[in-house]
Amino acid sequence: MELDQDSTIVMKLAGKDLISDPIFNKGTAFTDKERTEFELHGLLPPVVETLEQQLVRAYEAYKRKDDDLERHIFLRALQDTNETLFYALLYRHIREMAPIIYTPVVAQGCIYFSHIYRRPRGLFLSYPLANKMDEIIENRLYRDVDVIVVTDGERVLGIGDQGSGGMGIPIGKLSLYTLIGGIDPQRTLPILLDVGTNNEERLKDPEYIGWRHQRITGQPYWDFVDKFVCCIRKKLPNVLLQWEDFSKSHARPILDKYRNSLCTFNDDIQGTAAVTLGVLYNALKITKKKFSDQQIVIVGAGSAGTGISDYILAAMAAEGMDGKQALERFFLLDSKGLLHKGRTDLSPVQQKFAQPFEKVTDWKGTDGQIDLAKVMNKIQATILIGVSSHPGIFTESIINIMASKVYRPIILPLSNPYDRAEAVPEDLIRWTDGRALIATGTEFQPVSYNGKTFKVAQCNNFYIFPAIGLAVSASRASRVTDNMMVAAAAALSDFQGNDDNESLLPPIESMQEIAVNIAIKVAIQAQQDGVAQEMSKDNVSQLIHKKFWTAEYRKYSRSKK
Repeated sequence: MELDQDSTIVMKLAGKDLISDPIFNKGTAFTDKERTEFELHGLLPPVVETLEQQLVRAYEAYKRKDDDLERHIFLRALQDTNETLFYALLYRHIREMAPIIYTPVVAQGCIYFSHIYRRPRGLFLSYPLANKMDEIIENRLYRDVDVIVVTDGERVLGIGDQGSGGMGIPIGKLSLYTLIGGIDPQRTLPILLDVGTNNEERLKDPEYIGWRHQRITGQPYWDFVDKFVCCIRKKLPNVLLQWEDFSKSHARPILDKYRNSLCTFNDDIQGTAAVTLGVLYNALKITKKKFSDQQIVIVGAGSAGTGISDYILAAMAAEGMDGKQALERFFLLDSKGLLHKGRTDLSPVQQKFAQPFEKVTDWKGTDGQIDLAKVMNKIQATILIGVSSHPGIFTESIINIMASKVYRPIILPLSNPYDRAEAVPEDLIRWTDGRALIATGTEFQPVSYNGKTFKVAQCNNFYIFPAIGLAVSASRASRVTDNMMVAAAAALSDFQGNDDNESLLPPIESMQEIAVNIAIKVAIQAQQDGVAQEMSKDNVSQLIHKKFWTAEYRKYSRSKK
């Protein structure tokens, strides 16, 4: 495939091969001239339709589906048939359909992945075929790739180990890279590292399509990941590689090992941190406070919780706050309670945010642990964040303690899907008499309380990662730095929310415009960090707008070669 001077796509595909390719298929929108040139007469009904006419039929079919999983299956089938129609439909109904192709419904898609599997998409790199990894990566459908999303399916959202079913996550993420970030769909590649699963339900399922084996651990696991990275460096040296849904024990070590030798980032650590920071920037605009005024409680001290802490710490440093004083403002809890220096079970990054033991030694309960209630009683928490997948842990008594000390508490229950949220917005609004500033990790409907409607911001990483992909692919950045992620968060906070001025994020309908503007600032930051070639802001903007793929049919001409 190539482009001629008037942007017509010149290709060799014809007949059945053309209409079977979801990237190039137009279905009934092929013109009479194209049908003749590409030998399509008779393979299609005689009517020639516009994309808009096709959208009407597709939406009618979508609305006939009885439940969200069936709608997810329908959209995935449409994606495998006609990608242009798929993305055009999503964009016209983005608020309605984004939760269907990604969170929260993608969780069901992963659970039932083996039962709803229809057509190949992406690459399965299975441990028993490790010695064939080079040739498997060569089997990818499209040669040039801008963005890879890879998972090993061990920690999918809040639903845990799904083995090969985790492939639903890279597929869904890359759909958003295209929908929001304008990444050409044929330049994306979902990958699953199939190293087995410890999910007994999957292993016993006769329809399970993954490698039926307990998870590989220890050095064999690290050797497999290293072999994968080496193959990517060799085959696709300029690609952006996003790590997704790896376990706590693997996520940060993988990031730390490869971030300085590969253009890569971990969305659960850096993407979650960046969008949360963007939300907090907006929340503090409303409260008219600074980061240095805050005391932050984070429930969940894994990769997401410590990643969020790192970026808030960077915001405090940007305000000129002393590092030691800033660290005293963080109170992180895991399943064993508050992180403090007296504990011997903490990772290096957890140690960084651990409270001095002498400060909290008298906070312990009868079980020797310092729980959330004790922390909230002892301090004046202004920000409460949940990344624990522990449903309902933000109880009424906890919130009452917080709201009794702070007029506008900032509360972010970020775990998803719905049944993993630390609290639901309706309760938080009622318990705080409508004073809380709230964002959630999954979508919730607006809440009516005392005659007022509260719109709930969804603190979803799709506000950040598609723009990162666009910035990197346009600027050809060689690395993803933390400064670039923080720049994305700051750029996100430039956009006003809904009309009530208290929405912590802008509406999803404006996401493409927002992604372009974030990408421009991220690309400029990449230049400042020395990881992208210097150019003017105007040139950066022109490159990003030129790179942005939109869902519209292109003209085709048949290759004469």
